[in-house]
Amino acid sequence: MGRMQSPKHGKSSSHRPPHPTYPSWAGLQSKEEVENMIIKLAREGHKPAMIGMILRDSYGVPLSRLITGKRITQILKENDLAMAIPEDLYNLIKKAVNLRRHMEENPKDFRSKRSLFLLESKIHRLSKYYRRKKVLPAYWKYSPDKAATLIS
Repeated sequence: MGRMQSPKHGKSSSHRPPHPTYPSWAGLQSKEEVENMIIKLAREGHKPAMIGMILRDSYGVPLSRLITGKRITQILKENDLAMAIPEDLYNLIKKAVNLRRHMEENPKDFRSKRSLFLLESKIHRLSKYYRRKKVLPAYWKYSPDKAATLIS
């Protein structure tokens, strides 16, 4: 089946191989150490995806879930450090705000206009999914006017 908003036919990307147990090559850290690192990095202002990359690259923790038994976002929710909206939706909204700013400066850029339509449709679909899963409140709605204040 084809992709929704691109001319490509397939869906090819790399996937992380499944690890039922903690790999033997990784350095051993305790559950409390990893949770404290996650909390410290979140207080420094890092987003969950960046926290995972820092743990992997700097501390040698391939998957924090294998050590702690919880996802990074679950640990952040337990310590009241979670973002107001999910990270993927936040990134799409941030991209839309930047694209709207570009459109104000370049009103004749029709390619960007179309990409803004496609981007906002992704935002609407994703927000509908998160409302259905009760991650966002039922009354939450994306509006371009409020998006700039939401991002800043």
